[in-house]
Amino acid sequence: MPENLKQFNMKRILMLLFAIILLTQYLDAQTTEDSVKAVVKQLFEGMKNSDARMIQSAFADSAILQSVGKDKEGKIAIENERIDEFAKFISGLKKGAADEQIVFESIKIDGQLAMVWAPYKFYFEGKFSHCGVDSFQLVFINGQWKIQYLIDTRRKQPCE
Repeated sequence: MPENLKQFNMKRILMLLFAIILLTQYLDAQTTEDSVKAVVKQLFEGMKNSDARMIQSAFADSAILQSVGKDKEGKIAIENERIDEFAKFISGLKKGAADEQIVFESIKIDGQLAMVWAPYKFYFEGKFSHCGVDSFQLVFINGQWKIQYLIDTRRKQPCE
């Protein structure tokens, strides 16, 4: 086989291997990102269906749920809520009453840690209630992504 044909074939093989490696990494990243999104979607699907079990299963056992807002004097305040109490409250609502609609604006993943930044609009019984941003920290535990920390903001406006 002529030398230049061998070089041509070797270049093609190397390019093909490089393309396969890039494609594999891209597909793995998409799969990881999709699995992170799935847990967040599970939370909101549980809320919409008034399903306490679905809500609680999206969270890690030691998860923290907080909201940033203002107190009666207008000072910044952080409200803490227990996951089980939140799930119980939502499960007492009729199906479809709690409808939080989010946009996945940013997702960052590093090994077993993921961060999701998601602006939202919340509708109660079909009527707009408030908007804000959900900030999630997720951890990959026992082969599954779980929400470890969720903090949100709440306001009436401005909402895009």
